Amino acid sequence: MAKKVAGTTQMTGMERIAGTIFFLVYLLVMPLFASRLFALAGTLLGVSITAEQRNVWYYYVIFALTLLLFHSFLARTSSFFFDKIGDASRTWGVALVVFYGANELFYRVLHLLMGTGTNLNDVTIAAQIESVPRMTAPIVIFFVPFIEEVLFRGLVFGCLKEKSRFLGYAVSSALFALLYVWSFARGGWTPRELLLLAQYLVPGIVFAWAYDASGTLWPSILVHVSVNALALWMK
Repeated sequence: MAKKVAGTTQMTGMERIAGTIFFLVYLLVMPLFASRLFALAGTLLGVSITAEQRNVWYYYVIFALTLLLFHSFLARTSSFFFDKIGDASRTWGVALVVFYGANELFYRVLHLLMGTGTNLNDVTIAAQIESVPRMTAPIVIFFVPFIEEVLFRGLVFGCLKEKSRFLGYAVSSALFALLYVWSFARGGWTPRELLLLAQYLVPGIVFAWAYDASGTLWPSILVHVSVNALALWMK
């Protein structure tokens, strides 16, 4: 585990309360009611909003709310990043190397256990990009990494690590993995879903380490952005 960095930026008590409410809405409420809200908006405006367009606008709205709720925290963590930009950049580089090394090891083990398989989340993203590439690319490359790092690392990991670093890594990584897998596993947890869950534990741990080791959220955001951008470029 990384040692504590002096000057590490944390959320204030009010930011944590507001962030927790927003996080629960993001995880539990919006996935259930977003489609209905957009359908209502389309009816009121007299326009037809496709599923792909709803997904795009959904992330634009969540991104704007994230900026609004966490602007003070983001200002503090950005200031610390620029004060320690050399150390933060090295942390980003190390985290990126560890990410791809761990992922390569995971895929080799997965191939031995299950043979070649399909990541349904990747299939969904690929279909979205094919439908509306210009609008989806910024979401995949920047908006999603930004939102997820603020919530899973800045909020969840940042709060829990004060009590227990192990708890912070475990809970933030598990919630991050569940976010990507639960919708595909609602029909039942097969061995393939469990392995997919394990796949997303790897980035969750690496992203949390990047934040923990540097004391600023930006290395974890930049690693997440780099991984998504490279994955999109290679499709």
